Amino acid sequence: MPQGMRGMTDKAPGLEGAAAAAGRPAGEGSSLPSSGDAWRDLVALMARLRDPKTGCPWDLEQTFATIAPYTIEEAYEVADAIERNDMGELKGELGDLLFQSVFHARMAEEAGHFDINDVVQTLVTKMVDRHPHVFGTTRTVDSAEAQTNAWETMKAAERAKKVASGPVSALDGVALGLPALMRAEKLAKRAARVGFDWPSPGPVIHKLQEEIAELEEAIGAPVPDQAHVAEELGDILFVVANLCRKLSVDPEVALRDANSKFGKRFRAMEALAQSRGQDFASLSLDEQEELWVAVKKVERSSSGAAG
Repeated sequence: MPQGMRGMTDKAPGLEGAAAAAGRPAGEGSSLPSSGDAWRDLVALMARLRDPKTGCPWDLEQTFATIAPYTIEEAYEVADAIERNDMGELKGELGDLLFQSVFHARMAEEAGHFDINDVVQTLVTKMVDRHPHVFGTTRTVDSAEAQTNAWETMKAAERAKKVASGPVSALDGVALGLPALMRAEKLAKRAARVGFDWPSPGPVIHKLQEEIAELEEAIGAPVPDQAHVAEELGDILFVVANLCRKLSVDPEVALRDANSKFGKRFRAMEALAQSRGQDFASLSLDEQEELWVAVKKVERSSSGAAG
């Protein structure tokens, strides 16, 4: 993240964050007095950063498109803090993510589209509409599963209202900016709601084997076509996402866990090599594989489970 952005988001929003970004303690020569209302201070801070005459040059150069990647990054950092159960870090990361919403809203206000109050009011209205069992006069659902089904029905109706003309697709509303694996699962889930789905995991595994065979054929061509190879790999990943869905496994979580397991094992390999007085990078692939097997054996003996 560029220094300008990191300087604004590494500190808690409000007067303290602004003063720290300016290199001075809050209250010492600050021209952004605290109102005692943290939300008001945050909105005022953002307006000051985007002031055409006295604002921050980096913040003034930004657009929705240039800020979007940081918004995604901050969301991932929130998830990372949650996964590590680091509440202190989570507090800061939630502030960073909130700052992103205020940043986008400020740019929209400058362009005459909407402001942060409109954002909040739209959110409140949507949440009230989607929870009639809480804010209505009758309780229409009595379980989390029933609420999920009701919510999906309401969201489908909302999507239909947004289409001014032309046919409504079951895939409408699946954001293009989602991580590809997550989007694959959501697209497949939407298709399944209208009956386009495998009946069980078995046929998905057969489809996966079919796609792997097609990849092997593409790789084995006399002159492999890289675009074709990439296409076949994409098909495999899409089928894997479907298989996860059929098995009720979150593909993002499964892959994140696999990443973590690999990282743990690789570091253990490096440590084992160092304990033997070996330079890991200088070892042959067979020697490195021997370390890998040794690390897995230690894991199995300590956990009592097959790795």
